[in-house]
Amino acid sequence: MKLKELAEELGLSQTTVSRALNGYPEVNKATRERVSEAALKFGYSANANARRLAIGRIGAIGILMPRDRSERFGPHTSEFFSGLAEQLSRDEMDLLMSPSINNDELAAYKRLISSKRVDGIIVTGPTLMDERVAMLTEAKFPFVLHGRTNIAAPHAWLDIDNAGAFRQAATHLIDIGHRHIAMIDGLKGHTFSEHRETGYREALLERGIPVDPRFIVHERFSDETGFHEAQRLLSYTPHPTAILAGSMMTALGVFRAIRSKGYELGKEVSVVAHDDVFPYLNASNMVPAMTTTRSSIRSAGSRIAELLVRVLDGEPVESIHEIWPVELILRQSSGPPVAPRR
Repeated sequence: MKLKELAEELGLSQTTVSRALNGYPEVNKATRERVSEAALKFGYSANANARRLAIGRIGAIGILMPRDRSERFGPHTSEFFSGLAEQLSRDEMDLLMSPSINNDELAAYKRLISSKRVDGIIVTGPTLMDERVAMLTEAKFPFVLHGRTNIAAPHAWLDIDNAGAFRQAATHLIDIGHRHIAMIDGLKGHTFSEHRETGYREALLERGIPVDPRFIVHERFSDETGFHEAQRLLSYTPHPTAILAGSMMTALGVFRAIRSKGYELGKEVSVVAHDDVFPYLNASNMVPAMTTTRSSIRSAGSRIAELLVRVLDGEPVESIHEIWPVELILRQSSGPPVAPRR
């Protein structure tokens, strides 16, 4: 069925039907519902390009890929992008990935805005005082932040409770008897990493356990990082009897390092990792099964796409703030500390 035929069936003008289907507020709710029901009944589907033209949209969302992000482009990024793409496809919108030149992200964002190729932007990897958020807010360009920043300018964001995740994990380890607990997490300055360290410190200090700065590691997530940093930590006397790993990739390296030192995982040295829920890396299938704090980064990508569409539809950004709780799942990689056999 064509728009003209649907309009004739309803006894309305084509303009009214088009505006009703696109959610224009000047068309009353009863008419919008009537038109939507008729469209569903007669199998009418508006042409995506025509709909974009009608509501003044380009039909694309932008995300920046800094040149050095190639070192960070791993399972986290691909899962996040998959979630974005799934949701945007439902809204018949495209995802435009734009590179930055010489890692000048501000210039890249300005170029993306002036190019008029996207309706809005998704900003990832925020720092505590993120100048990208300040610039985009000042430019009055629609965006959603994945994570949080201390910039006061009003903006939409979604984050997980990173402080709560590491507080839960460290408290669990303290409850079962650990007193020497290390953490290997993401780069210093990134909000998620700073929040996780805060949660870790709070858990230790609440139980009167001094924080050893040697036991706090901030690095890029990788198997290699986990292996080398865990080896270094385990060379100390006393060494950590438990390690918090900020990602599953890091945890794989930590597992290898513990075994290379001859320790028994889950007994002589425990591990708790943050699990972003990768379909190809299942914590319950590892040996021993890994205790994790769990939150799906793919689901976060999908939700952020939804939130950006709400921003584009005119919802106040001050009302679009979400903090997702993180679940602690106990498995065999964490247990009461056991004295080494040697």
